[in-house]
Amino acid sequence: MTITLTLGISAALVALAAAVRSTWSPCGQSMLSTITPMGERGRGTTFRATASWFIAGSLVGGALLGGLMAVLAQGVHLAGLSGPVTASVALAGVLVAIGSDLGLGGHRLPVHRRQVNERWLDHYRPWVYGAGFGVQIGCGLATYITTAAVYLTVWLAALCGRPWWALGLGIGFGGVRGAAVLLGRSLTTTEAMVSFHRRFFASSPVASWIVIAVEALVATAILVVTADPAAFGVLVALVVVGLGLVLGSSTRWIGVPRPDAMAGRPGRVERTTSDPSGDPVRGGQLTADQVSARGG
Repeated sequence: MTITLTLGISAALVALAAAVRSTWSPCGQSMLSTITPMGERGRGTTFRATASWFIAGSLVGGALLGGLMAVLAQGVHLAGLSGPVTASVALAGVLVAIGSDLGLGGHRLPVHRRQVNERWLDHYRPWVYGAGFGVQIGCGLATYITTAAVYLTVWLAALCGRPWWALGLGIGFGGVRGAAVLLGRSLTTTEAMVSFHRRFFASSPVASWIVIAVEALVATAILVVTADPAAFGVLVALVVVGLGLVLGSSTRWIGVPRPDAMAGRPGRVERTTSDPSGDPVRGGQLTADQVSARGG
């Protein structure tokens, strides 16, 4: 298997993992509490219509991201980098992403803390805020970034040197992010919404670990293709040390909620207690009454 094919497949895996993990971002969770059957009924429209516009907008947003990656991939193609150089640059990016998502040394890549404008819900028609929110969510870089895998997707897609593949990855990323809104298709009552968000928030650590596992798998694949036993040994050592540090330290590194994260009065849904970097998320708690009126 060539390094180009390896990077192409790796970019696809990372893009999928990044898109799924991003659903647990403050913005992703807010979308799940905003575009619901109950919420859309209260705004005089239907969930099916708004969700369709949201998914369509996410595909457009993903195409914008894909266009950026395609331009970068074309640049790499024209540069004519050798296989070993490309593999080394790709591996460096993967290791940085792993270190960032593990929070090794207390350092992380910059996190873009931005949410969509919730006032759109009051001022615009459903197709406008549905598609508008979707574009911003789908492009991946315009709203809250919770994992370094988003950056790594761009990095690997560019290094594979295949513009059309990079464009497709972007569209796929946007499609997965948009389709996440369908998780709320059965939330027709306040009780169902409260129960769903409690379970969804509690599963965030699992999603974090899955992303890290995918990144480690990609690093291993790159090393296997380059057939460098010494480098493979270094990677294994880094992974072992990293896991040891994580398991022996505070679980806040991967966004595990505090034991009291779900505590509170009945009828309240914790918006979140902390983002994956350990910093408090602005906005506090989301009440049951607010759950269908917030955007993010």
